[in-house]
Amino acid sequence: MSQEQCPHRNDVQSSEKPRLYKVGIYGWRKRCLYFFVLLLMILILVNLALTIWILKVMNFTIDGMGNLRITENGLKLEGDSEFLQPLYAKEIQSRPGSPLLLQSSRNITINVLDGKNRMTSQLVAGSNGVQAHGKMFEVKSTTGKLLFSADDQEVVVGAEKLRVLGAEGAVFSNSVETPHVRAEPFKELRLESPTRSLFMEAPKGVQILAEAGDIQASCRSELRLESKDGEITLDAKKIKLPRLPEGKASPMATRQTVYEVCLCPSGKLFLSQAGTGSTCHISNNVCL
Repeated sequence: MSQEQCPHRNDVQSSEKPRLYKVGIYGWRKRCLYFFVLLLMILILVNLALTIWILKVMNFTIDGMGNLRITENGLKLEGDSEFLQPLYAKEIQSRPGSPLLLQSSRNITINVLDGKNRMTSQLVAGSNGVQAHGKMFEVKSTTGKLLFSADDQEVVVGAEKLRVLGAEGAVFSNSVETPHVRAEPFKELRLESPTRSLFMEAPKGVQILAEAGDIQASCRSELRLESKDGEITLDAKKIKLPRLPEGKASPMATRQTVYEVCLCPSGKLFLSQAGTGSTCHISNNVCL
């Protein structure tokens, strides 16, 4: 079909106007978008104000925060601080001239670990006392002199004088080895075993000396002075044996106040009235 046969087609196309399509958000969608943008701006302003307030309250500066300051040597903390989690530090020290206070509502525990995280030493300060766990414990003076040490083998007191201030003195359940036992000036020295025996032994002798006082030895059953290879010396101006038993006098002997000291084979001493000769064999009824 030719073009002349359809004249109405061109008339239709010429009569139609071009259509325009609008691009964007309109109506309630546009109002919601503006509302969310405004809400976001308000939140940003509130967040910025809170951040500035926190910086002001916590005293944030270039050097640190609040009482915490960052220095070349580490962290410097002024005032009281509370740590709710573990604190790891190489060194903790107070300001020059100020004490270092560690305070806890329960206890303070200090652990020392080796390379395999095994505990080698521990110090616990609690309400029941202070406990130290380790292989050895030492106390030294400012000059480095050993004052006290303790381990599994022995306890060493390195001070020049060991003073026990208790009213009952020092109690030892086993033997005590010492080269010298001396009381304080103008004080008495007492070695006492209330329920058992008291032994003093030395390979080269035992010397008991009181330069300005008396020596008193008393016991309930026996007092024995024994020397295996040497002798026993009682060096004094007067030696008194006031309670020696008296042997049975001979019927022919006269009553007198002169006696001789006799010795039984068992070592027991007794008195016998003196005569022109020894009368110990006459009065040896004490030895029976």
